[in-house]
Amino acid sequence: MLAPATSPWGPLVLPDAKEPAMASITLDLDLPDGVTVEDYRRQDDAHALQVTWPLPDRCTCQRCGHTGPARLEWKDEVRAVRDLDLWNQPCFWVYQVGYHRCQSCQRRQHLLPPFKRPETSYTYRFEGHVVRLLIGSTEEEVARRLGISAETVGRIVQYQIADAKAVDPGRVFTDLGIDELSLKKRHKLYATLLTDLSDPARPRVVAVAKGKDEAAALECLGKLSEAQRAQVKTYRVDMGPAFAKAAQARLPNAKAVVDRFHVAQKFNDVIDAERKKNHAGVQEGADAEGAEGVPVADVGVPPRPPGPDGRGAGAAGGAVRAPAAAEDAVRAEGALQGDL
Repeated sequence: MLAPATSPWGPLVLPDAKEPAMASITLDLDLPDGVTVEDYRRQDDAHALQVTWPLPDRCTCQRCGHTGPARLEWKDEVRAVRDLDLWNQPCFWVYQVGYHRCQSCQRRQHLLPPFKRPETSYTYRFEGHVVRLLIGSTEEEVARRLGISAETVGRIVQYQIADAKAVDPGRVFTDLGIDELSLKKRHKLYATLLTDLSDPARPRVVAVAKGKDEAAALECLGKLSEAQRAQVKTYRVDMGPAFAKAAQARLPNAKAVVDRFHVAQKFNDVIDAERKKNHAGVQEGADAEGAEGVPVADVGVPPRPPGPDGRGAGAAGGAVRAPAAAEDAVRAEGALQGDL
Protein backbone atom coordinates (compact mmCIF):
# COMPACT_ATOMS: atom_id res chain seq x y z
CA MET A 1 0.00 0.00 0.00
CA LEU A 2 1.45 3.37 -1.01
CA ALA A 3 0.91 6.62 0.79
CA PRO A 4 -1.47 8.75 -1.32
CA ALA A 5 0.06 11.68 -3.16
CA THR A 6 -2.87 14.01 -2.35
CA SER A 7 -5.32 12.90 0.34
CA PRO A 8 -4.67 12.62 3.26
CA TRP A 9 -1.33 14.25 2.50
CA GLY A 10 -2.79 17.20 0.64
CA PRO A 11 -0.72 19.45 -1.62
CA LEU A 12 2.87 20.06 -0.57
CA VAL A 13 3.26 23.64 0.71
CA LEU A 14 6.68 25.05 1.57
CA PRO A 15 6.87 28.34 3.48
CA ASP A 16 8.10 31.45 1.66
CA ALA A 17 8.34 29.57 -1.65
CA LYS A 18 9.11 31.88 -4.55
CA GLU A 19 7.43 31.48 -7.93
CA PRO A 20 10.22 31.61 -10.55
CA ALA A 21 9.71 31.25 -14.27
CA MET A 22 8.34 27.79 -15.01
CA ALA A 23 10.20 25.26 -17.15
CA SER A 24 9.77 21.55 -17.83
CA ILE A 25 12.72 19.32 -16.88
CA THR A 26 13.35 15.61 -16.59
CA LEU A 27 15.34 14.21 -13.67
CA ASP A 28 16.98 10.78 -13.66
CA LEU A 29 17.26 9.93 -9.96
CA ASP A 30 18.81 6.92 -8.29
CA LEU A 31 16.24 6.09 -5.59
CA PRO A 32 16.11 3.28 -3.03
CA ASP A 33 13.68 0.45 -3.66
CA GLY A 34 10.08 1.48 -3.06
CA VAL A 35 10.69 5.24 -2.79
CA THR A 36 8.67 7.29 -5.30
CA VAL A 37 8.91 10.99 -6.11
CA GLU A 38 5.49 12.64 -6.27
CA ASP A 39 6.44 16.30 -6.64
CA TYR A 40 9.42 18.63 -7.10
CA ARG A 41 9.91 22.17 -5.87
CA ARG A 42 12.82 24.59 -6.12
CA GLN A 43 13.49 26.40 -2.85
CA ASP A 44 16.04 29.22 -3.28
CA ASP A 45 19.38 27.43 -3.83
CA ALA A 46 18.07 24.02 -2.78
CA HIS A 47 15.74 21.32 -4.11
CA ALA A 48 12.77 19.60 -2.46
CA LEU A 49 11.36 16.25 -3.54
CA GLN A 50 8.05 15.03 -2.13
CA VAL A 51 8.48 11.29 -1.63
CA THR A 52 6.29 8.34 -0.70
CA TRP A 53 7.09 4.74 0.18
CA PRO A 54 5.20 1.46 0.74
CA LEU A 55 3.30 1.60 4.02
CA PRO A 56 3.22 -1.43 6.34
CA ASP A 57 0.13 -3.57 6.68
CA ARG A 58 0.99 -4.47 10.30
CA CYS A 59 2.88 -2.60 13.03
CA THR A 60 4.39 -3.51 16.39
CA CYS A 61 3.93 -1.19 19.36
CA GLN A 62 7.21 0.01 20.84
CA ARG A 63 5.66 0.23 24.32
CA CYS A 64 3.61 -2.94 24.86
CA GLY A 65 4.90 -5.05 21.97
CA HIS A 66 1.45 -5.69 20.55
CA THR A 67 1.45 -6.52 16.83
CA GLY A 68 -1.66 -5.84 14.84
CA PRO A 69 -3.08 -4.24 11.72
CA ALA A 70 -1.65 -0.82 10.96
CA ARG A 71 -3.91 2.00 12.21
CA LEU A 72 -2.43 5.00 10.44
CA GLU A 73 -3.06 8.64 11.29
CA TRP A 74 -1.70 11.65 9.40
CA LYS A 75 -0.82 15.10 10.66
CA ASP A 76 -1.06 18.28 8.64
CA GLU A 77 2.72 18.59 8.81
CA VAL A 78 5.67 17.80 6.57
CA ARG A 79 9.28 17.04 7.44
CA ALA A 80 12.40 17.47 5.33
CA VAL A 81 15.53 15.32 5.51
CA ARG A 82 18.82 15.94 3.72
CA ASP A 83 19.70 13.64 0.83
CA LEU A 84 22.42 13.59 -1.83
CA ASP A 85 23.07 16.90 -3.56
CA LEU A 86 21.33 17.64 -6.83
CA TRP A 87 23.33 19.70 -9.36
CA ASN A 88 25.85 20.48 -6.59
CA GLN A 89 23.10 22.01 -4.47
CA PRO A 90 21.43 20.65 -1.31
CA CYS A 91 18.50 18.33 -1.92
CA PHE A 92 15.84 17.44 0.66
CA TRP A 93 13.24 14.69 0.76
CA VAL A 94 9.92 15.99 2.07
CA TYR A 95 7.27 13.64 3.45
CA GLN A 96 4.02 13.77 5.38
CA VAL A 97 4.25 12.93 9.08
CA GLY A 98 2.34 9.74 9.87
CA TYR A 99 1.65 7.71 13.02
CA HIS A 100 0.46 4.26 14.04
CA ARG A 101 -1.92 4.01 17.01
CA CYS A 102 -1.68 0.77 18.97
CA GLN A 103 -4.99 -1.03 19.32
CA SER A 104 -3.99 -2.45 22.73
CA CYS A 105 -2.53 0.49 24.68
CA GLN A 106 -3.63 3.35 22.38
CA ARG A 107 -0.10 4.70 22.23
CA ARG A 108 0.72 6.69 19.11
CA GLN A 109 4.17 6.17 17.61
CA HIS A 110 5.86 7.84 14.69
CA LEU A 111 5.79 6.00 11.37
CA LEU A 112 9.49 5.87 10.54
CA PRO A 113 10.42 6.10 6.85
CA PRO A 114 12.67 3.27 5.68
CA PHE A 115 15.33 5.66 4.35
CA LYS A 116 16.42 7.30 7.64
CA ARG A 117 17.27 6.60 11.27
CA PRO A 118 15.08 7.68 14.18
CA GLU A 119 15.73 11.22 15.43
CA THR A 120 17.88 12.22 12.44
CA SER A 121 17.35 14.75 9.68
CA TYR A 122 19.25 12.99 6.87
CA THR A 123 18.97 9.81 4.86
CA TYR A 124 21.13 6.70 5.02
CA ARG A 125 22.52 7.66 1.62
CA PHE A 126 23.63 11.03 2.94
CA GLU A 127 25.43 9.27 5.81
CA GLY A 128 27.41 7.16 3.34
CA HIS A 129 28.23 10.26 1.30
CA VAL A 130 29.60 12.04 4.37
CA VAL A 131 31.79 9.09 5.32
CA ARG A 132 33.24 8.82 1.81
CA LEU A 133 34.07 12.54 1.80
CA LEU A 134 36.12 12.02 4.97
CA ILE A 135 38.74 10.08 2.98
CA GLY A 136 41.67 12.50 2.90
CA SER A 137 39.70 15.20 4.79
CA THR A 138 38.65 16.05 8.36
CA GLU A 139 35.34 16.66 10.09
CA GLU A 140 35.71 20.42 9.80
CA GLU A 141 36.53 20.33 6.08
CA VAL A 142 33.60 18.06 5.23
CA ALA A 143 31.27 20.15 7.40
CA ARG A 144 32.23 23.35 5.55
CA ARG A 145 31.79 21.64 2.18
CA LEU A 146 28.28 20.35 2.96
CA GLY A 147 27.08 23.27 5.08
CA ILE A 148 26.52 21.18 8.22
CA SER A 149 28.15 21.17 11.64
CA ALA A 150 31.28 19.21 12.51
CA GLU A 151 29.31 17.60 15.34
CA THR A 152 26.86 16.20 12.78
CA VAL A 153 29.74 14.71 10.78
CA GLY A 154 31.17 13.08 13.91
CA ARG A 155 27.76 11.75 14.92
CA ILE A 156 27.29 10.17 11.48
CA VAL A 157 30.65 8.41 11.79
CA GLN A 158 29.65 7.10 15.22
CA TYR A 159 26.40 5.78 13.75
CA GLN A 160 28.35 3.96 11.06
CA ILE A 161 30.77 2.45 13.59
CA ALA A 162 27.96 1.32 15.89
CA ASP A 163 25.89 -0.03 13.02
CA ALA A 164 26.46 -3.76 13.33
CA LYS A 165 23.87 -4.85 10.77
CA ALA A 166 24.93 -7.91 8.81
CA VAL A 167 25.88 -7.64 5.17
CA ASP A 168 23.45 -9.31 2.79
CA PRO A 169 24.97 -12.78 2.22
CA GLY A 170 23.72 -12.77 -1.38
CA ARG A 171 25.52 -9.57 -2.25
CA VAL A 172 28.50 -9.96 -4.60
CA PHE A 173 31.70 -7.97 -4.10
CA THR A 174 34.35 -7.90 -6.83
CA ASP A 175 36.33 -4.79 -5.87
CA LEU A 176 36.89 -3.38 -2.38
CA GLY A 177 38.62 -0.32 -0.99
CA ILE A 178 40.12 0.14 2.49
CA ASP A 179 40.87 3.68 3.65
CA GLU A 180 41.59 5.48 6.88
CA LEU A 181 39.59 8.45 8.12
CA SER A 182 41.18 11.24 10.17
CA LEU A 183 38.29 12.75 12.05
CA LYS A 184 40.02 15.77 13.61
CA LYS A 185 43.25 17.64 12.95
CA ARG A 186 46.00 17.15 15.53
CA HIS A 187 43.88 14.53 17.29
CA LYS A 188 44.47 10.81 17.18
CA LEU A 189 40.90 10.01 16.18
CA TYR A 190 40.91 7.57 13.29
CA ALA A 191 38.52 5.12 11.69
CA THR A 192 38.88 2.49 8.96
CA LEU A 193 36.41 2.45 6.08
CA LEU A 194 35.55 -0.54 3.86
CA THR A 195 33.95 0.52 0.57
CA ASP A 196 32.31 -1.55 -2.17
CA LEU A 197 33.88 -0.39 -5.46
CA SER A 198 32.28 -3.06 -7.65
CA ASP A 199 30.35 -0.30 -9.41
CA PRO A 200 32.79 2.65 -9.72
CA ALA A 201 29.94 5.07 -10.38
CA ARG A 202 28.18 4.08 -7.12
CA PRO A 203 30.68 3.35 -4.33
CA ARG A 204 28.96 2.19 -1.16
CA VAL A 205 30.10 2.00 2.44
CA VAL A 206 30.15 -1.57 3.74
CA ALA A 207 31.65 -1.24 7.22
CA VAL A 208 33.43 1.23 9.52
CA ALA A 209 35.69 0.37 12.49
CA LYS A 210 37.66 2.35 15.05
CA GLY A 211 41.40 2.77 14.54
CA LYS A 212 43.62 2.60 11.47
CA ASP A 213 45.61 -0.56 12.11
CA GLU A 214 45.47 -4.11 10.83
CA ALA A 215 42.93 -5.12 13.48
CA ALA A 216 40.49 -2.45 12.29
CA ALA A 217 40.82 -3.62 8.68
CA LEU A 218 40.27 -7.24 9.75
CA GLU A 219 37.15 -6.20 11.66
CA CYS A 220 35.73 -4.56 8.54
CA LEU A 221 36.55 -7.52 6.31
CA GLY A 222 35.03 -9.83 8.91
CA LYS A 223 31.58 -8.40 8.08
CA LEU A 224 31.77 -10.33 4.80
CA SER A 225 31.25 -14.08 4.61
CA GLU A 226 34.04 -16.38 3.52
CA ALA A 227 32.30 -16.96 0.18
CA GLN A 228 31.96 -13.21 -0.42
CA ARG A 229 35.64 -12.61 0.34
CA ALA A 230 36.62 -15.38 -2.08
CA GLN A 231 34.78 -13.58 -4.90
CA VAL A 232 36.78 -10.35 -4.52
CA LYS A 233 39.13 -9.85 -7.48
CA THR A 234 40.93 -6.62 -6.52
CA TYR A 235 41.36 -4.43 -3.45
CA ARG A 236 42.59 -0.84 -3.18
CA VAL A 237 44.56 0.22 -0.13
CA ASP A 238 47.16 2.84 0.71
CA MET A 239 50.88 2.06 0.51
CA GLY A 240 51.22 1.24 4.22
CA PRO A 241 51.68 -2.35 5.46
CA ALA A 242 48.69 -2.59 7.87
CA PHE A 243 45.80 -2.69 5.41
CA ALA A 244 47.78 -4.72 2.88
CA LYS A 245 48.46 -7.47 5.44
CA ALA A 246 44.79 -7.62 6.42
CA ALA A 247 43.69 -7.84 2.79
CA GLN A 248 46.22 -10.56 2.01
CA ALA A 249 44.97 -12.59 4.98
CA ARG A 250 41.24 -12.26 4.22
CA LEU A 251 41.09 -11.93 0.41
CA PRO A 252 42.90 -15.00 -0.95
CA ASN A 253 41.92 -14.54 -4.62
CA ALA A 254 42.30 -10.76 -4.87
CA LYS A 255 45.13 -8.66 -6.27
CA ALA A 256 46.31 -5.36 -4.81
CA VAL A 257 45.72 -2.15 -6.76
CA VAL A 258 47.51 0.98 -5.56
CA ASP A 259 45.28 4.00 -5.98
CA ARG A 260 46.66 6.85 -8.10
CA PHE A 261 45.91 9.25 -5.25
CA HIS A 262 48.30 7.43 -2.93
CA VAL A 263 51.03 7.26 -5.61
CA ALA A 264 50.76 11.01 -6.20
CA GLN A 265 50.76 11.61 -2.45
CA LYS A 266 54.00 9.65 -1.98
CA PHE A 267 55.62 11.46 -4.91
CA ASN A 268 54.68 14.85 -3.46
CA ASP A 269 56.02 13.84 -0.04
CA VAL A 270 59.43 13.01 -1.54
CA ILE A 271 59.58 16.26 -3.51
CA ASP A 272 58.52 18.25 -0.46
CA ALA A 273 61.21 16.59 1.69
CA GLU A 274 63.90 17.55 -0.83
CA ARG A 275 62.59 21.11 -0.96
CA LYS A 276 62.73 21.49 2.80
CA LYS A 277 66.43 20.58 2.86
CA ASN A 278 67.21 23.88 1.13
CA HIS A 279 64.52 26.10 2.57
CA ALA A 280 65.81 28.06 5.56
CA GLY A 281 62.40 29.44 6.41
CA VAL A 282 60.97 25.98 7.08
CA GLN A 283 63.65 24.38 9.24
CA GLU A 284 65.35 27.56 10.53
CA GLY A 285 68.42 27.06 8.40
CA ALA A 286 69.31 25.37 5.17
CA ASP A 287 70.96 21.98 5.08
CA ALA A 288 74.64 22.60 4.45
CA GLU A 289 74.95 19.37 2.51
CA GLY A 290 72.22 20.33 0.04
CA ALA A 291 69.73 17.99 -1.53
CA GLU A 292 71.07 14.57 -2.39
CA GLY A 293 71.69 14.15 -6.10
CA VAL A 294 70.45 17.67 -6.95
CA PRO A 295 72.96 20.36 -8.05
CA VAL A 296 73.01 23.48 -5.88
CA ALA A 297 72.12 25.69 -8.84
CA ASP A 298 68.99 23.62 -9.51
CA VAL A 299 67.41 24.16 -6.10
CA GLY A 300 67.46 27.94 -6.06
CA VAL A 301 70.62 28.63 -3.98
CA PRO A 302 72.51 31.47 -5.67
CA PRO A 303 76.27 31.00 -6.20
CA ARG A 304 78.77 33.07 -4.21
CA PRO A 305 80.01 36.28 -5.90
CA PRO A 306 83.51 36.06 -7.43
CA GLY A 307 86.51 37.62 -5.73
CA PRO A 308 88.05 37.33 -2.25
CA ASP A 309 85.72 37.58 0.68
CA GLY A 310 87.14 37.08 4.13
CA ARG A 311 83.69 37.11 5.80
CA GLY A 312 85.15 38.94 8.82
CA ALA A 313 88.18 36.70 9.11
CA GLY A 314 90.75 39.54 8.51
CA ALA A 315 92.80 40.98 11.35
CA ALA A 316 91.65 44.19 12.99
CA GLY A 317 92.86 47.25 11.13
CA GLY A 318 93.84 45.23 8.07
CA ALA A 319 92.41 45.57 4.59
CA VAL A 320 89.85 42.99 3.68
CA ARG A 321 90.65 43.22 -0.02
CA ALA A 322 93.98 44.15 -1.51
CA PRO A 323 93.87 47.45 -3.50
CA ALA A 324 94.07 47.03 -7.23
CA ALA A 325 97.24 48.20 -8.97
CA ALA A 326 97.06 51.63 -10.60
CA GLU A 327 98.05 50.29 -13.98
CA ASP A 328 95.26 47.73 -13.79
CA ALA A 329 92.71 50.51 -13.37
CA VAL A 330 93.54 52.03 -16.80
CA ARG A 331 91.78 50.46 -19.73
CA ALA A 332 93.99 49.13 -22.44
CA GLU A 333 93.75 50.56 -25.88
CA GLY A 334 91.12 48.93 -27.99
CA ALA A 335 88.97 48.09 -25.02
CA LEU A 336 86.22 50.31 -26.45
CA GLN A 337 84.71 49.98 -29.85
CA GLY A 338 86.11 52.44 -32.35
CA ASP A 339 82.74 53.89 -33.39
CA LEU A 340 81.77 54.94 -29.85
